[in-house]
Amino acid sequence: MVSVSDVLHLPYTHDLTEGGIAYALHSLPYTFQRLNHSSYDRLRRVVAGTAVQLAFRRYLTERHIPFDVKSALPFTEHDRYDVTLGGRRCEIKSFLLSHPEQISQIQRDPQVLLRAPALVASDQHAGDGHSHNDLYLFAFLPGTVAASQHDLQKVIDAQQPYSLVHVMPDAWNRPPKWNPLGKLVLKSESGQAQIVEIGGQGEGREMRSQIVELPPRARVELSSGFFSLSYVHTRSALKARLGIRSPIRRETYVIGPSDWGNIWVYGLEVLMAGYRSRAEFSRSASFVQAGTSVFQVPAIQVKNLAEPVSELKPLSDLFERLKDRSIL
Repeated sequence: MVSVSDVLHLPYTHDLTEGGIAYALHSLPYTFQRLNHSSYDRLRRVVAGTAVQLAFRRYLTERHIPFDVKSALPFTEHDRYDVTLGGRRCEIKSFLLSHPEQISQIQRDPQVLLRAPALVASDQHAGDGHSHNDLYLFAFLPGTVAASQHDLQKVIDAQQPYSLVHVMPDAWNRPPKWNPLGKLVLKSESGQAQIVEIGGQGEGREMRSQIVELPPRARVELSSGFFSLSYVHTRSALKARLGIRSPIRRETYVIGPSDWGNIWVYGLEVLMAGYRSRAEFSRSASFVQAGTSVFQVPAIQVKNLAEPVSELKPLSDLFERLKDRSIL
């Protein structure tokens, strides 16, 4: 069983968020199917989950704990890589805790985390490509986000980092016909120069991106080669409209000043709670129906398997077994 003293506290640094953003943008053609406000919530969760993965790898490296990194399981996130310990694949199930009351509760009473459920979506648990020897590692990332325009302005005023993304709609991100978009033309209505990055896919569905400097109120023609366009990304606040025209589509797509999402995650620390083997979790966990309120979220979206964090095994035990090679 896990106690408060067993929870690992890993430091959080800005480069973890940077790595998470890079992966989140790279995954857009494969993981996002519609454009709506929740797209940016989902992107922030991808950023947070990747940051936790990177923090864990850093922890293992610093403590000379041997590990490998292998491509993810089939039918999971595109181009994701999992840590393997002692030859056993580790799936890190991490949860972003961004509500101030959640963070305050943990700080006041660390036992709150132990009473939280360790969750695994039941369809993922039952999916193909798993081994009963796979390990589930459960982690929490307390941190804040600046999702609203008001919160974003506070971040800008405080000179904190932010990362603005506009997710392109399906007609551009996943066009029904795989044809070149032609030489795209970008124009900003801003009175100041802007730097943006656009990303999408080439003919072979490989990811490609281009950084573009947009002069004030002037058109810029991009090199050809895009067959889809997934996102526009910038590190500066845009207070004017931005237009993207495809000569092939004969359409100008306009992004307004409020049509961006800040996907920066302001993490405080990574809390690695404990682990279970997939076989053990199958025996000990119970079903939690979609819509149930849990500590992590007001209502889970899909049916999950869960058991209290306190019932997990301490990660220190796993690391000792690795050193003794008794996990093999």
